[in-house]
Amino acid sequence: MNLSDLFLQPERLWMLAVVPVLILAYVLATRRRKRTGMRFTNTAVLGRVVRKQSQWRRHLAVALSLLSLITLVLAWARPNGVDRVPRERATIVLVIDVSQSMAATDVAPSRLEAAKSTSIDFVKSLPEQYNVAVVSMSGNPATRLGPTTDRTMAVRAITGLTLQDSTAVGDAIYVALSAIEMAPKGNDGSAAPGTIVLLSDGQNTAGRAPLGAAAQAKSDSVPIHTIAYGTENGSVDLDGKRERVPPDADLMRTIASETGGTFAAAESAGDLSRVYQSIRSEIGYDEVKKETTANWAGYGLAFAVVAALAAVSLGARWP
Repeated sequence: MNLSDLFLQPERLWMLAVVPVLILAYVLATRRRKRTGMRFTNTAVLGRVVRKQSQWRRHLAVALSLLSLITLVLAWARPNGVDRVPRERATIVLVIDVSQSMAATDVAPSRLEAAKSTSIDFVKSLPEQYNVAVVSMSGNPATRLGPTTDRTMAVRAITGLTLQDSTAVGDAIYVALSAIEMAPKGNDGSAAPGTIVLLSDGQNTAGRAPLGAAAQAKSDSVPIHTIAYGTENGSVDLDGKRERVPPDADLMRTIASETGGTFAAAESAGDLSRVYQSIRSEIGYDEVKKETTANWAGYGLAFAVVAALAAVSLGARWP
C-alpha cells in the first residue's frame, strides 16, 4: 500500500516537515529561557515581578497546537477511509457435506440434521435479492439447487439432503464455481459477486485436489468461507466398525486463506449458528473508499480549540 491509496493528494504531506522544525525551535527556546532565568540570583524579587507559569500547561498548549497542525495537514491531503456499503445483489453457494461422517451424533441429533436446520436459518436471513444455490458434497458432488431468490425452494433443497459415501472437497468447489456461473446477470449484463460457504466435517477422500480447486476460486475472485464442523471425538459406525471422524480444520483453514475467505470451527449447533451470522455480515457488504477530509478537519479544529484554551489559561490570573 502506498500513499496514493491513503490520500487523494499525498504531495501536500510535505507540510508535515514543518513539525519537527517547530519542535526543535521550541526545545531551543525552552533551553534559552532557562539559561536567561539563571542570571537572576534574587528569585524572591523575580517571583514578584514575573508570575511563575505552569510548565505542564505550556507544554500541553504547544503539543495540542502541533497535533492540530498535523491533523489539518492530513485533512489538506484529502485522506481516504473505508466505508462498508450493503451489496445490492450477490450469489451465495452453500456447500454442505453429506458424507457418512455427518451421521455422527456428537452434535445432536446428528451433524447433518443440525447442519440442515442452521443452514436453513442462514438462507432465510440473507437479503431477499441474493441468489442462493445448494451443492451437496460427497464422493459425487452435485448441484441440488441452481442460483435462485426463491427461499422456499432453497429450504426444500437443504431439507432433502441425505447421506452419501466419500468426501470430494475439490470436486465440490468446482461444482460450486459452475453454479455461480449459472446465476442470472444484472440489468447491465454484469454478474453478481459470488461467494462459497463450505461446511465439512471430515477429510478429503476422493476427487481432485482441494487446493487446486481453491486456486481456481481465487482466480475467479470467489472467496470461500469454510466451516470445520463437529468435534474431535465424533465417531460413526461403518461396516460394523467404529470410526473416529474429526473435522480437517487445517484443510478448511488453508482453503479459506488461499481464497480470501474466513475460517471457523463449529462444535455445536449453537456454534454453527454464530458462524453463519458472522459469514452473513462478511458477505453482505463491500468495502468502498470514502474521503474522510471532514473528519480530520474536525479533529484539527478540536485540537486547536483545546490548545487555545490552554494558552489562555497561561495568561489568566486565577483566584
